[in-house]
Amino acid sequence: MSSVQEELNNTQDMLQGYVELYNYSLSYVKTMAIGCAIQLGIPSAIHRRGGAATISDIITETGVDPSKLPYLRRLMRVLTVSSILATTGTDETETESDDSTVYKLTPASRLLVSGAGAPTSCDISPMLDLLMRPTTSVATYFSLEEWFKDAGATATLFEVAHGMSPWSLTKNDALYNKTLNDGCAADSNFAMDTLLREPRAAGIFRGLGSLVDVGGGHGAAAMAIARAFPHIRCSVLDLEQVVSGAPDDGTVKFIAGDMFESIPAADCVLLKYVLHCWDDESSVKILRQCKRAIPARDAGGKVVIMNMVVGYGSSDRFVKETQVMCDMWMMRYVGVEREEHEWKRIFLEAGFSDYRITPTALGFQSVIEVFP
Repeated sequence: MSSVQEELNNTQDMLQGYVELYNYSLSYVKTMAIGCAIQLGIPSAIHRRGGAATISDIITETGVDPSKLPYLRRLMRVLTVSSILATTGTDETETESDDSTVYKLTPASRLLVSGAGAPTSCDISPMLDLLMRPTTSVATYFSLEEWFKDAGATATLFEVAHGMSPWSLTKNDALYNKTLNDGCAADSNFAMDTLLREPRAAGIFRGLGSLVDVGGGHGAAAMAIARAFPHIRCSVLDLEQVVSGAPDDGTVKFIAGDMFESIPAADCVLLKYVLHCWDDESSVKILRQCKRAIPARDAGGKVVIMNMVVGYGSSDRFVKETQVMCDMWMMRYVGVEREEHEWKRIFLEAGFSDYRITPTALGFQSVIEVFP
């Protein structure tokens, strides 16, 4: 290769890198655009119009001020280029009075439809509200580089930002408590609806007589299991400030308590998105309480963990990227998303003898059965 050609290739690589860095640095704009679309109700507006809506339809349905039309077009362009929405027609020559572009929902935006006529198990917008919340999510990372350099730092990123742990904040901030519980419930509705349709995953719960969902929030996961397997007696253990606001319709039993102190006896303990919030030492303590709560393996005792196993399952780039981003998200607590060998280590330390990982259709999530 000639030096001229090599220089051209290097230039092209640098130019590509230049564009990529701009794209990565402005990724938060996409996040804010999605958040704005949720708050304005744009996906729901398109759904109410039969799944296809013009810009005028969206203004009518959402109450956006007509004077903001040029800005709304720019928001919609970000959403369509990012594949949150799809379009038919073209807006290249569209004027402010021309409705030639029709916006449609994509698989992603169909999960953001709420209100009348929406399949409630598919609306995960409350979870996105939690993940994108400015004060308790985005702002937590503002001092990340300082935290990395502080040799004496014992506080977590969340504690640095808010002066307390997230679990303490749920006591002091009713809105954060509601956002957290609503987000977890929305995710559980979708995840359990998906999981319980999978024969290999749903089979994990067959044969159980009782189950306690530890850290189960408002009981969405336990309720889904109780509906699918009416013979299983399901209960939920969580902190007092959580279960006190749970919608108790008698489907499951709610118990106020601390999983570090005691877990009610049951055939199975479910830990859905719990252990990734804690470091290894704390996770081992929780698992030991789980082991005390369940019978021996030959009597059907087990712990079922719903969490990701980093590097496990699909090799899709989005799946891999989601896993490592979730892991960095958990850095704000003391939590961690674990690889298989890391899961195995804490299982053995907690006194368990065996485990089995089942990939799920949720892509970046797995189900782990842990046996005493």
